[in-house]
Amino acid sequence: MLLDVYAQIDVEPVSASGCWIDAADGRRYLDFYGGHAVALLGHSEPELLAVLHEQARTLWFQSNAVPMAVRDRAARALLHLAPPGLTRAFFVNSGGEANENALRVALRVTGRQKVVALEGAFHGRTAAAAAVTAGSERWTGFAPPFEVVRIPFDDRRALDAAVDEQTAAVILEPVQGVAGARALSHEFLVDARRVTRTRGARLIADEVQCGMGRTGIPFAIAAAGVCPDLMTLAKGLAGGFPAGALLINEADAARLVKGDLGTTFGGGPMACALIEAVATRVASPALLDNVRRLSGRLRAEACVGPVQAVQGLGFLLGLRTTRPAREVLSELRARGILAGGAADPQIVRLLPPLVLEDEHVDALVNALAELPG
Repeated sequence: MLLDVYAQIDVEPVSASGCWIDAADGRRYLDFYGGHAVALLGHSEPELLAVLHEQARTLWFQSNAVPMAVRDRAARALLHLAPPGLTRAFFVNSGGEANENALRVALRVTGRQKVVALEGAFHGRTAAAAAVTAGSERWTGFAPPFEVVRIPFDDRRALDAAVDEQTAAVILEPVQGVAGARALSHEFLVDARRVTRTRGARLIADEVQCGMGRTGIPFAIAAAGVCPDLMTLAKGLAGGFPAGALLINEADAARLVKGDLGTTFGGGPMACALIEAVATRVASPALLDNVRRLSGRLRAEACVGPVQAVQGLGFLLGLRTTRPAREVLSELRARGILAGGAADPQIVRLLPPLVLEDEHVDALVNALAELPG
C-alpha cells in the first residue's frame, strides 16, 4: 500500500509520553532521537495538547489570505528569540520548504546565480534545497537551478576563495545534523559573516535541526556572535506539529513584494498557536540550563563501551563508535533505548527532547557500558 522508500526499524510506536515511547509489542523505549529532533518538548506534552485543543476548537484553519492575531503572536515570539537583525517571519510547512524560500530570496535580492554550500550538508530533498545537499545527484535527477560550489567542512581558506561577486549566498548548518553532529567553528562562522557581507552575498543559517534551543541556546549561530541574513527553522518548531519558518532581515524583506513567496498551509492557526507556545518555552532559562547541564554529563560519561568520542553541541550529539553504528543502535534497542544513525557509519546520533532528565542519561550511559567495545 505505502511506497517502499523508507528504511524502517522494527519498532511500531502506539503511544508516547514525555521521553518514553510505548510500542505495539508491549515494550517501552526511552526516546533519545525524538522523531528526527521533532519532539522538542517531549511527547504528549500537556501544555501543547491544551494549546492545540483550544486553537482547533476556536479556529481550525484559515490561509494567509486573511490576517490572524495568532500568526502575528507566533512571529513575535519567534523573532524575540532570534539574533538581533532578523525582523520578519514567513511560515511554511517543513525545513525543505524553508530552505527553498531562503535560497529563492537570496537569488532574487542579489540578482546572482551562485550558491556556496558545505560538504556533508543536508538541506532537504526538494529542487533547490537538494541542489545544495551533499550527494545532490541522488535527490535531484536534474541540473541544479543555479550554480553550486561545494567547499570542505569548516575550511576557512576554501570559503574565502569560493565567495566572490557572483555569489548569491552561503548556506550552512551551524551544527551539521545528518553528517553526524558536526559543529562549525566560531571562527568559520565569523568568517562566513564577514565574506558574505563584504562581497554582497547573503548568509543563510539552516537551523532546522540545531535550532530552537537544541544546542543549549535559542539558535546555534548566536554562540559565535553572528546574525545571518536569513535563518530557516522546522523540526521541533511546533513541538511535533508540521511547521517551518524563514526569518529574514528588514532590508531584504523590504525588497520583496506581494506574490514573491506563497504557501497554502504554512502559517495556519494551529501551527502558529504551537509555535508561539514552543518559542515561549524555549525562552525559559531553566529549560536551556537543563540542556547544557545534561549535555555536559553525556559528554563526560558516554565514552564507555563502544563509544570512543562525543561530538556536537547540546542535545545534538554524535557518539563515535569503534564498531558500526548500526550494530550499536540495534543493541541499544534491545535494551529499550532508541537513538539514530547518521551519514557517517560510525556515528550514533542523539536528538532527545529538551526535557530529558538525569535518570534518562543514567539509563543511556549504563546501557552503553554493557555493550562490547
